[in-house]
Amino acid sequence: MRAGKSKRTPWPVLVGLNLLLLAPHLPAAQQAGLAAHDSSLPIEVVADRLTVEQNNRIAVFSGNVEAVQGELVLRADEVRVAYAFGQERSEAAQPVERIEAIGNVIVTTPEETAEADRGIYDVVEGTMRLEGEVVLVRGDNVIEGGRLDIDLAAGRAVVTADAGTGSRVRAVFVPPKERGASE
Repeated sequence: MRAGKSKRTPWPVLVGLNLLLLAPHLPAAQQAGLAAHDSSLPIEVVADRLTVEQNNRIAVFSGNVEAVQGELVLRADEVRVAYAFGQERSEAAQPVERIEAIGNVIVTTPEETAEADRGIYDVVEGTMRLEGEVVLVRGDNVIEGGRLDIDLAAGRAVVTADAGTGSRVRAVFVPPKERGASE
């Protein structure tokens, strides 16, 4: 499987992590280049099993799934990829329409980690949703909530509480240490 030639981030949780965790600490000029993940790199998916449901246009990777693209790693119990095929594929700007990660979802880069019970990336709509005990970590900064919605085109990320448990959104932002400051 190979992502399209566009520079759209195939695992857009990076955008959400950067928007939520770094925005309070970086000048605006630096924020623009944070999601510089190269989506033209090949994606290697390793799993215990692959099932292709051709009639439903779905490929299901299950059991210890790990998808790697450059320094970006997605791990989950199951990853479902919905794709266009035939005439639809030749007309589609992106053959992959939707990626859904289910169970113990962890997305990592060298700088950040996102965890949730489930993640859905709608390639066509340009949106990402993480659901269920969402935890975003970058350095000492942490955001927790029930759901994270990211609109890539608008550059907007929203973390909401889990209404079912009564929990609220929790964020801890640690200011950067100044050079030479004692601890």
